[in-house]
Order: sequence, then structure tokens, then C-alpha cells
Amino acid sequence: MKSTWVLIAWLLLFSASTLLANDPSSEPVKKVGVEERLGTMVPLDLEFRDEQGYLVKLRDFIRKPVILSLVYYKCPGICSPLLTELTKIVDKMDLVPGVDYQILTISFNHREMPELAAEKKDNYLSSLEKNVDPSAWRFLTGDSAVIRALADTVGFFFYEEGKDFVHSGTLILLSPEGKVTRYLPGIKYLPFDVKMAVIEAGEGRVGPTIAKILSMCYSYDPEGRTYTTDIVRLTSFAVMGLVVGAVIVFSFKPRKKKE
Repeated sequence: MKSTWVLIAWLLLFSASTLLANDPSSEPVKKVGVEERLGTMVPLDLEFRDEQGYLVKLRDFIRKPVILSLVYYKCPGICSPLLTELTKIVDKMDLVPGVDYQILTISFNHREMPELAAEKKDNYLSSLEKNVDPSAWRFLTGDSAVIRALADTVGFFFYEEGKDFVHSGTLILLSPEGKVTRYLPGIKYLPFDVKMAVIEAGEGRVGPTIAKILSMCYSYDPEGRTYTTDIVRLTSFAVMGLVVGAVIVFSFKPRKKKE
């Protein structure tokens, strides 16, 4: 009887493994998402183009706490909502941009030019209710090498698919020295959370993000440009977990003594 249960368990395990192997999402994919690199120093000598097309270094902007957003300006998905949300946060916070903190938005699409960055800057600054100094929120572009160097340093992974990019949304807080101090994932934020993150960045305090494990349960849908729950993957893991449990239980279950 024991051997029968073990055989059934291993057959179920094989089925679950086959299901996972046949799932396209289980095939090797390009890395995407955010890997927190708290305490890492960004390379301040990296050169980008500002809105006027001039070469500038990151050290020219990182002199106070910085809210860094990596987006691309023609993104049809989450980049515009993220930046729109950021404008709302700026209006609601009692901290002053340019005085208490800087905002740095950098396109990770190396094909986007300073003219587009200037256009986006005008659009978002004009949507603010506050009167914000234009130097407090900068929009930069760069070549593929410097973009990749910065993105890899802060653990922001993306890849190009067709005319668009597969990527996630997050705000990255930097200290005045250029140290990564916090990540605020997603495209919705509480003003208090952002304010505290800015204050902590100013003090150089590093803090981990809560509930990072949620990112493991999602995969990118290129057609819908949304992150959806990967049912096949989760089901496979659940079945494999149950099977392993069953194998353990029935392998070590004592046999009944014959009367």
C-alpha cells in the first residue's frame, strides 16, 4: 500500500513538473523588475543629456535627497500614470522641491531625445498646482551605455520588446551623496510615505521595502501591457508542494500491524 501511494505521488509530481516545463513563462526570460540594492552608490560621473541637449553629470543634480524615476517618455503603459501620481504627491507634500529635495526623471529608452524630455517636463510642471522651480525637476536622456550602467546599479531591469519596453514602476530614493536609500514600488503612493522616504534619504538612512515577495507572483503581459497573476506557475508550485507533502506523509506513516 505504501509503495502504491509513493508511486501515485511521484506521478503527480511528474505531471506538475511537466506542466511547469510546458508553461512558456517557465522558459528562460530576460530579467525584468526591481532588485533592491540598498546602500549602493550610484556612479555620479555618468553623463546624460538635459532638456536643452547639454551634457550633464549626475553629480550636478544629486546634492540633496533625490526622487529618481526611471521611465520612458513615450511609454503607453505605466510611466505616464507614475509621473502623474508624482505630480500629485509633489502638490500634497509640505516639502519644497528644489529646497528639500530634487526630482530626477531619466528615460531608459536611448532613442528618446532631449526635445521630447523638454516637452514632457513642460507638460508635468504645468500640471502642478504649486509653483515649482524648473530646476527642481529635471528630465534627462542618454545613450544605452550610461542608461544600462545606472539601471544595473540601482537594480532596475527592463528589456525592449517591439517598439515598447517591458519594465516595472518604482520610485528610487537617493541620499545627497548618491546612496540608494529606499524603493517605493508601484505607481500609487501615499504622500506621508514619500515624505518620510525623502527625510530618511536626507539623513542617509537605508530602509527595506515591505512585501517585496508580491513581485514573484506576477508576470508581464506584453499584449495587454499589464502585470497579471501567473496562474499556471502558481498552480504548478501548489501541486508540487502538495505532492511533496504527500510523499513525506505516506513514506513515514507507520504500517498497521497485522492481527
